[in-house]
Amino acid sequence: MKFTTLMSAVLLTAGLAANAGAQTVPTLKKVADSNKITVSYREASVPFSYLIGSKTSVGFSAELTEAIIDDVRKKVKKPNLEVAYMPVTSQNRIPLLVNGTYDLECGSTTNNSARGKDVAFAINHFYTGTRLLVKKSSGIKNYADLAKKTVASTTGTTNAQVIRKYSADKKLDMQLILGKDHDDSLLLVESDRALAFAMDDILLFGLMANSKNPASLEVVGDSLQVEPYACMLRKDDPEFKKLVDGTITRLIKSGEFTKMYAKWFTSPIPPKGVNLNLPMSEELKANLKALSDKPAL
Repeated sequence: MKFTTLMSAVLLTAGLAANAGAQTVPTLKKVADSNKITVSYREASVPFSYLIGSKTSVGFSAELTEAIIDDVRKKVKKPNLEVAYMPVTSQNRIPLLVNGTYDLECGSTTNNSARGKDVAFAINHFYTGTRLLVKKSSGIKNYADLAKKTVASTTGTTNAQVIRKYSADKKLDMQLILGKDHDDSLLLVESDRALAFAMDDILLFGLMANSKNPASLEVVGDSLQVEPYACMLRKDDPEFKKLVDGTITRLIKSGEFTKMYAKWFTSPIPPKGVNLNLPMSEELKANLKALSDKPAL
């Protein structure tokens, strides 16, 4: 074996061992031993987790995160627990969680079977589907109007996979370009580098509400699939999953979850005071009773 090949093999083995080691330490023990928990946030996932001029995110998922942190403090008996907040993107959120860089993600992440091979998910807390954000002046009303046209989505999302497959199945030959995050993908439409932005409909409504010119945009197209959002944590950590599920269950049974939903989905939200006017879906109403973490296929 050549020296370079040998060294590559050694480094790969070391990396895998380090990763395996990170996963063998239960999250609550890791937190207790270090007196620190690291949680992630998104910079542009309105109204779940987003920035409005500071380095601390706001939104529905941000409030879920804070409730979970409170329960972690009680569980590990550390009222002065240090909390570190880390921004993540659609592309890096899973690898950074798996390798132990941070401990919990409540943002706008779809719980599906493919991701379930690498991470675990808590009880589903929202349901959404892929639609299109376009300029009203574009004349685009549905997917067939985008044949041979440029369509944006965000790197590392299920939506990019969904729209690519739909285009292939329907022989639409869409030209897909990917933004690094949702704000970047929105800019592709606003600057006419793409005719449409394919993403979860709720994120499109949120981005549109807080865009430079909301009146110029609209959400169109059929919903291609229904997928659940859920908080994400490392696999094979039943104690931490029990705690996270317990927090969400407590919020649901106390009625606090419904109040949080109303605050972020059917009331004016910062920074512009726009009301998304999105009543709770039938799927979510059902899951407030079922308390299921069932993934999308």
